[in-house]
Amino acid sequence: MNILFVGDVFGSAGRHIVREHLPHVLESNAVDLLVINGENAAGGFGITPSIAEDLFNLGAHVITTGNHIWDKREIFEYMTVPASSDVRGRRIIRPANYAANTPGFGLYQGELPTGQKYAVMNLQGRVFMSSCDDPFRKADELLTQIANESGAKVILLDFHGEATSEKVALGWYLDGRVTALLGTHTHIPTADERILPGGTAYQTDVGMSGPYDSVIGVETELVLARFLTGMPGKFEPAKGNPKICATLIGCDGANGRAYDIRRIMLGE
Repeated sequence: MNILFVGDVFGSAGRHIVREHLPHVLESNAVDLLVINGENAAGGFGITPSIAEDLFNLGAHVITTGNHIWDKREIFEYMTVPASSDVRGRRIIRPANYAANTPGFGLYQGELPTGQKYAVMNLQGRVFMSSCDDPFRKADELLTQIANESGAKVILLDFHGEATSEKVALGWYLDGRVTALLGTHTHIPTADERILPGGTAYQTDVGMSGPYDSVIGVETELVLARFLTGMPGKFEPAKGNPKICATLIGCDGANGRAYDIRRIMLGE
């Protein structure tokens, strides 16, 4: 079974480059499950229902997010659906370790047309990030829920975090219990992809699908002005040199163990 995870889609440049490359990446790699992080897809900050629909139309089975999920208010209602709902709004998830009663869900359990069951989890780190619950213990809770509900063996985790050490630690903590732990948030792809001893595919950060002539997606001059003067200013998404960053996972659908992981970066 092949899983493709597309890193943080940033603004219109990110949406454009994903739209350009995704069809042939899916076909050439015989992808069975597509997961896209879309939390920066709307102007670099948040996601709207219409953009979520566009990503689903590209073939996404699940859209993951992170700390910018609530930047666009219109997404609240889109994600406020029953847990058992089949609507697309149920397949966009936010970090599961957010406070109780937050709109949406942090776990999606699905089944492919082949009958292959899968689960996608979303968690957010606590180091240098806004306050949230313990991702380690929340991961334990989600895995228990999956075992009791769908029994899915193929489990992908998008861990949205700042600190490399926290991501690495969670990778070791979950080794052998999830198919893949892929980091997001920093927008810089890391070259540490590997299969851990227990069969978990790991990468600290998949990187950004967006403009690389920028400072992690934002117009360079605006960020430089902030660093040089300390004065506030509105950040705008850059456009130049867009690239899609994604990670391809090969795994055994019967037991969920990964046997291959490969980085993908494609530009115009």
